[in-house]
Amino acid sequence: MTAVTRKLPRVVRLDASDNEVYERAAVPGEWAVPGGFEFLEDSEQHLSGKRLQAFQGGFLGIGSFGRATLVAVTAASEDDYRDAIERLADHLLEHFGAPDREAALRAAGAEVAYAETLCEHGLNTLLAVERELTDDGVSERFKKFIPTGADWDQGKPLVYVEEEF
Repeated sequence: MTAVTRKLPRVVRLDASDNEVYERAAVPGEWAVPGGFEFLEDSEQHLSGKRLQAFQGGFLGIGSFGRATLVAVTAASEDDYRDAIERLADHLLEHFGAPDREAALRAAGAEVAYAETLCEHGLNTLLAVERELTDDGVSERFKKFIPTGADWDQGKPLVYVEEEF
């Protein structure tokens, strides 16, 4: 068993809405990255419907390569980290025309490292992304949702406070 030394975003689903919002919903429990690179070639005319929804607020699940509205900051081992890079590199080779494995690994490593920087919050903090097209390309903003409490005896849900970071 490997020690937990990192934190990465992991797909969470609080309800079934991702199945309706996105063309392909990410699978709860899989590692995730922001995945904004998928939209670098898009124009406003190309973004509509479910693709627009994915652009505006979807993390990319590494495994299903579907989209998720929310991810949670989760403990990850070095093996988890390397596996996320390997899976994403495979995807970049197969679907994004990476010139070779080495280039795909570099790009995937950068994306997973970027995802890790988003996880400098407590474990189980929920994160969301908001994207927009600007004159300079794709702009991303992130929000964290911090649990403020729950009434477990009354069956009331957690209440979250939203903060941009």
